[in-house]
Amino acid sequence: MLVVESIIGQMPGAKFGDDTCPLKHTFSDGIYIREIFMPKGMIITSALHKTNYPYFVLEGDLSVITTEGLLRIKAPYWGVTKAGTKRILYIHEDTHWITLHATDETDVEKIREEITVKNYDDLPEQVKKALETKDRERGLICHSQL
Repeated sequence: MLVVESIIGQMPGAKFGDDTCPLKHTFSDGIYIREIFMPKGMIITSALHKTNYPYFVLEGDLSVITTEGLLRIKAPYWGVTKAGTKRILYIHEDTHWITLHATDETDVEKIREEITVKNYDDLPEQVKKALETKDRERGLICHSQL
């Protein structure tokens, strides 16, 4: 996924960061509510998540690629993001997506550090072990002899 993100980032007109799509941040008694609006036609890569959390697609239509495969989502829809998830999204129609995160923090940058990492090596050990187990069960672990 990180390689694909790098390739997408080299495309003409590629944008990075939170300025790409409008975000709204709301806080309520130990919950951070993050709303994002993603316009039709965009290709977006998500952050690499180190926590589990629920998400809700209130409006829109999008295709989502993860290590689990391809999923077409049409609103209304909800799901749970599992720790270790990174997504590539293609937005078929304007989409409004909301995530909820358990935290008492109200500084968005500090929350980002709590819930995401830059690369797979920085994931918590239990998340890396769970991903490795899942990959092994699906036959995705490669072994080679040098």
